[in-house]
Amino acid sequence: MANIRLLLSPAERFQTQKGLLVGALDTVLDSNARVAPFRIVLHVPGSQVSWVIASGATVEEVQRHWRWLDQNLLPYMAVFENKEDAASFVLGKVKGLIAEEVLGGQAAREDDPARFREDLARFEQRFGLPQREKLVTHYSCCCWKGRVPRQGSLYLTTNHIAFYSFLLGKEVKLLVPWAEVTRLERVSVGLLTDVIRVHTRRKQRDFSMFLNVDEVMMVMCQLADIALRRLLDSGGLTLDQSLQDSTNITKRVLEEQALRQYVLSLFGLPRAERLQEVMSCSVWTPHARCHTPGTVYTTDGYLCFSSREEGQCTLIIPLTEILSIEKAESTSALPNPVIISVRCKRAFQLIELLHRDELVEKVRHRLRDLHWKQNLISGHDLRKKSSVSSTPYYTFCYDTVQSDDEDSSGSISDKALRHTVHTDLVSTFHPSQSDAQNKTSNTEHVRERLWDEHFTEFGRGVHMFRTDKIRKLVALGIPESLRGELWLNFSDACSSLAAHPSYYTDLLERCRGESSIATEEIERDLHRSLPEHPAFQSETGISALRRVLTAYAFRNPAIGYCQSMNILASVMLLYTKEEEAFWLLVTVCERMLPDYFNRRVIGAQVDQSVFEELIRERLPELSERVPDLSPLASASLTWFLTLFVSVLPFRSALCVLDCFFYHGIRAIFQISLAVLDANTAELSSCSDDGHALMILTSFLEQLRHEEEAHVCAEDAGSSHRLNITTLITDAHEKFSAVSVKHVEMLRSRQRVQVLQAHEDSTKDNALRLVTPDVSLSPGDLSELYDLFKTEHFISLYWGDGVSSSSASPAPPAAAGGCVERYVVDRAQFKSLYELLTPWSCGTHTDTVAQRAFTLLDQDRDGLVTFSQFTHMLDLLYCEELNEKIRLLYRLHIPPALSEDTEDSSPLKSPVLSSTRPLCVSLPNGERKSYEEQLQQMLQDLSREKQKDEEKPLPLMKQHQFIQFCKTLYSMFQGDPGEAELFQAIGMVTSLVLQIGEARQSGQSQGEEQWSVSFEQVLASLLTEQVLVNFLERPVQLSDRISAAKPRQYQERAGLLMIQHTHPRVP
Repeated sequence: MANIRLLLSPAERFQTQKGLLVGALDTVLDSNARVAPFRIVLHVPGSQVSWVIASGATVEEVQRHWRWLDQNLLPYMAVFENKEDAASFVLGKVKGLIAEEVLGGQAAREDDPARFREDLARFEQRFGLPQREKLVTHYSCCCWKGRVPRQGSLYLTTNHIAFYSFLLGKEVKLLVPWAEVTRLERVSVGLLTDVIRVHTRRKQRDFSMFLNVDEVMMVMCQLADIALRRLLDSGGLTLDQSLQDSTNITKRVLEEQALRQYVLSLFGLPRAERLQEVMSCSVWTPHARCHTPGTVYTTDGYLCFSSREEGQCTLIIPLTEILSIEKAESTSALPNPVIISVRCKRAFQLIELLHRDELVEKVRHRLRDLHWKQNLISGHDLRKKSSVSSTPYYTFCYDTVQSDDEDSSGSISDKALRHTVHTDLVSTFHPSQSDAQNKTSNTEHVRERLWDEHFTEFGRGVHMFRTDKIRKLVALGIPESLRGELWLNFSDACSSLAAHPSYYTDLLERCRGESSIATEEIERDLHRSLPEHPAFQSETGISALRRVLTAYAFRNPAIGYCQSMNILASVMLLYTKEEEAFWLLVTVCERMLPDYFNRRVIGAQVDQSVFEELIRERLPELSERVPDLSPLASASLTWFLTLFVSVLPFRSALCVLDCFFYHGIRAIFQISLAVLDANTAELSSCSDDGHALMILTSFLEQLRHEEEAHVCAEDAGSSHRLNITTLITDAHEKFSAVSVKHVEMLRSRQRVQVLQAHEDSTKDNALRLVTPDVSLSPGDLSELYDLFKTEHFISLYWGDGVSSSSASPAPPAAAGGCVERYVVDRAQFKSLYELLTPWSCGTHTDTVAQRAFTLLDQDRDGLVTFSQFTHMLDLLYCEELNEKIRLLYRLHIPPALSEDTEDSSPLKSPVLSSTRPLCVSLPNGERKSYEEQLQQMLQDLSREKQKDEEKPLPLMKQHQFIQFCKTLYSMFQGDPGEAELFQAIGMVTSLVLQIGEARQSGQSQGEEQWSVSFEQVLASLLTEQVLVNFLERPVQLSDRISAAKPRQYQERAGLLMIQHTHPRVP
């Protein structure tokens, strides 16, 4: 430990030289801001300087400060090896520790606060980022540079991945924003098999030697995913409420979030469900006549069980179905048993619950709240029914055909209501049967009998035991008579239907007559939904489909309507009633296929990337022969969006849907892999992507249901017809390792890559729209975009209200145009202007930047877009001199310079004189009066003005011209030709003053105000070649950008640290 001392003693014993923190800390720790009788002093042995770091009016007060320092500061001192570093650290940390203590401290929320405080102290000392940069966790590892490893510390924060190493006297610091990470992967490098490779757009870095590489990879993926959802245009992806505030993110929160996501996907629960309790237990399974060990998970509305081996035995019990939960007498054979009774007169027994009392009490509490809400809703519905007419008018909202002899009175309404809301389309439009109906009906009866036996043994409804036996029954195909019921039970859509008994009809009433882009798209796709099926060759079926799709678009405007929803809804309407089909669609879009049907179908693209990764893992032979798997993954997009309905024969597609509603998206992955596996030889020898697509299309068209095999026998000839049941069985047996947990892990990893690909597209579109209007090089434009985006992100990282744009990552215009995706406010613009402007004005630069922002902010929303910023830089670096001076002129007239604006610049007003000689030396040696030269220039400018026909600029008043001169003077300070430039501007000033005075004397008596025009100012400046040379001096934008990159982070981080530290001092 460094040899420094904290001394506690009366103040008069010390003659101290105060450091920078003393004044602030005296105010913090002494409310009277006067010299206190007791102080805590930092003293380094051998030094004559001491620092007062705390003070108190009484012994008790200063002892309280001492105890606080002992708790929060002294534990860090073991980190330092020399006293100078320790003293510097103390001086820099006291104020931060006080602010941390006032705010409660982020270390208090960690599992090991003491160790976390040490890691936090090292991180803040090494990287100097603002306090809002939340450190999540820290790992010891190696970072590889080529073949050279550097041992150090990896810090994972909410916004960055940071690495620090100090080895053999060489310090290495890496700070990479998550927003720049394009891919995370585990690779093998030489003998190292567990290397995490972090890809950015410019380079890649390898990290290894982790104690638990799986944990590090999971945390990295989560943090990158959260940061990109928060910062980039995520195309409709939502971020969990617990992760909205980045300061609340801890390693424990991430672990809980990962477990919650796994549970929601495993059981297909609503995305809003919160995970409550997780306990090991065993459940009595009557079909196996034993207790099956596993884990029970409780959420806000469900109690679920999963066996230790995923998929062996699963149980889902909605709390709405539970009548009671009771504790039974504990015995040696049945330790800590719990009995759960449900409405269908069945009971479930759980044993070996370690915290049984806690579980029972909490579930009972949620049951009481749920029953109270149900009673409240039931009473509301009864009152509503009594006040509503029996012939509601909304049932006619989609009736488009009516015969002349039909009466539009109550009987028609009543019939329409019963038919459109409560009639099963299958009963009206049953698929046409072939001559082989008698042969296939026997198979159907056998299936129905098998399911009846299953219901007797395993239960019926949502809470039936889900085992391997039911999987085999589903693979054979669900009977037509049971398909709708089982789809509702497997997906748990029936629970939503039961919880919202009149929601659908109310929704139809509210959206009656509404028109939107979604409804227009729905109308275009109505007759493309299973057009060959008789159910949708009639207005009855089309109207039902229209209502379901329109109701969902009205329910969820964030999604509205997306292609392929019409196909899924059509199949649902064939086997369920209209209201049931609506809730099935809700369940598929919002629970089973989350993020599939948003603006950019992000979820489907993520699963496409997951599928490509699974091909590499599970089909190594195919991946070796076909190096580029992206075309195959792209071909699968339709499979995932329509769940194979659009590519398979109808009966075969129904079998896939059966598996989907039972297994979830895992079944689609397994079946897709089985399709590629069955065609590995053909795909390996393909000459192009089109050939591969034809092979897959032909294969899928030949997949038949066993009941259709004999119908197609004559058409098939001697060729082999594939059975869909065989394919589904093979898919499960060969690819059973594709578990829900593995899919969720791959999704988290691939989502980063998909979001960054969209970000690249956004950037390309933005640059494509800006490029035609500017002369900047493509490379400079690309670098400018990155700087602009980084400036926007910095305030999102640490803004805390400093930036007006930090509250909303995407401005309203972003939905319609890529250029407006990122914006900067006044403070951010000022920072960028100071980094990139060719007109460095010293202390006056801030004033000029403020005026430039006001000039660009044309709509007065306090924000400047990338296109506006780029056009300004293009003018400064690429336009002719006249346009540069025009911009300079506009910066000193309204609206950039308002009438009541006071100049805060320390520059003194220039000495203005109108008595200087007015003559100019021309290049040919001729001396010509300024008046003659000015007259000639004005004539030339007049001719150019007639060509451009640009709107004339307002006249410049005298006080505005004074500010104009101040800016010019500030631009010249420090220049090698400063004396000549000052003399030249003096000549121009005198000339312009005389012009203004001449204009003033020539005006009428009521308009006696000094003013000059832009043309007069421009012509006067052009008379001085020194000024012309200075303003036309070439400046390389690329050099400015290169210098701006390292400065941007350091300067903005330092400024925000000051802004955030001082307001928090109590």
